[in-house]
Amino acid sequence: MVNSFSDDDDTGGSARLVAETLPGDNAAPLSVGELSLKLKRFVEGEFGHVRLRGEISGYKRAVSGHVYLALKDDSAVIDGVIWKGAAHALAFTPQDGIEVIATGKLTTYPGRSKYQIVIDRMELAGEGALMALFEKLKAKLAGEGLFDPARKQRLPFLPRTIGVVTSPTGAVIRDILHRLADRFPSHVIVWPVAVQGEAAAGQIAAAVRGFDAIAPGGPVPRPDLVIVARGGGSIEDLWAFNEEVVVRAIADCQIPIISAVGHETDTSLSDFAADLRAPTPTAAAEIAVPVRADLIATVAGYGVRAERCARRYQERGRERLTALARLLPRRDALLGPQRQRVDDLGQRLDRALEARVTRGRRQLDRAGAVLRPAMLARQLSGARDRLARTGKLLDALNPKGLLKRGYVLVEARSGGVVTTAEEARAAGALMLHFGDGAVAARVERTSAKPYEKPVSAQPSLL
Repeated sequence: MVNSFSDDDDTGGSARLVAETLPGDNAAPLSVGELSLKLKRFVEGEFGHVRLRGEISGYKRAVSGHVYLALKDDSAVIDGVIWKGAAHALAFTPQDGIEVIATGKLTTYPGRSKYQIVIDRMELAGEGALMALFEKLKAKLAGEGLFDPARKQRLPFLPRTIGVVTSPTGAVIRDILHRLADRFPSHVIVWPVAVQGEAAAGQIAAAVRGFDAIAPGGPVPRPDLVIVARGGGSIEDLWAFNEEVVVRAIADCQIPIISAVGHETDTSLSDFAADLRAPTPTAAAEIAVPVRADLIATVAGYGVRAERCARRYQERGRERLTALARLLPRRDALLGPQRQRVDDLGQRLDRALEARVTRGRRQLDRAGAVLRPAMLARQLSGARDRLARTGKLLDALNPKGLLKRGYVLVEARSGGVVTTAEEARAAGALMLHFGDGAVAARVERTSAKPYEKPVSAQPSLL
């Protein structure tokens, strides 16, 4: 219905300054918040469960753990959000350019006057999208150098301990253990993990890092080699081994790793990161250890060859020795001159001994002539005379003989011979030694001149 207003109508088409309720208008004005709430209720009620197919764009994970992205196709774009709990439950890591099917509900965001989808679940839109994600992640990790051949480690020739990351049940672990037992029995440590499903990637990465964290010499032996294995399956079944967390764990491991995921035609990113790819888990066991029987045969062959070489060397030595022996002169010819020289020296020795005995006898005869009794008596008489003269000289020099002739030996009582008057005055107390005994004396002080004999200067007997 069209309302017409006359020019003179006060409520005509002219703008009003203050809002007024018009006649026949029974709709009260809504606030922006009320309108937003009505839209939110309508959208959530009408589209409480939707499934959208589109390509991921603008993927971003916030610090809070929530994920923000957009889904687009050729004609439209819709924003989306994945709350933290749902984001952790995703079976893959979303990336831009990947086509997915998102399941959730539509809602509005009043703060920006826009609608968006709250995603509860997200899957790849077919194997084509999965392969696109595979190639994109492969290019990213290859660009970081995780697949560089220079990073590859050499496998040990004969590992003492082998770690196996796989499911504890199923044919894979049985095939590996059986093959190892047939070829070369080894100590095997199995780290049980889920090889499929949402929790598989985290468990596989944790197992690889757990083996790498085992310290050498501890209660649990550190593996010399690790095998990451899984049986065959579709690309979705094997996807856990394409997850970035698993690939990085394998690339960072300091223990050599063999990747044995799926069948020979299956390829995973773990194969590129591992030090060696095995077409099957059974082939991984064959690669891991040599055949014990072959090693025994090889060692035995080396022993036979070494024995032959030793025997051949001995035979050649014997031949050379025989040849050299023919060139040597005969024993009689070789020792003849030496024997003749020995005989000559023996004869010379006999003559030399006879001459030496003769000279000895002559010397003894001359010495015996000198030692006659008359000669000895004359020598003894001369010795007695010299001894008597020496005795007389000793008697003449004996101080006791002088004392018997009237001389006196003066000593200080403190010790020491007194030879001057000054020493006697200084000593005071003296001992006078005569020929028949000793007398104590004391020196009196006097002014008499030397060599005078005043009465007061005579020593007084005590």
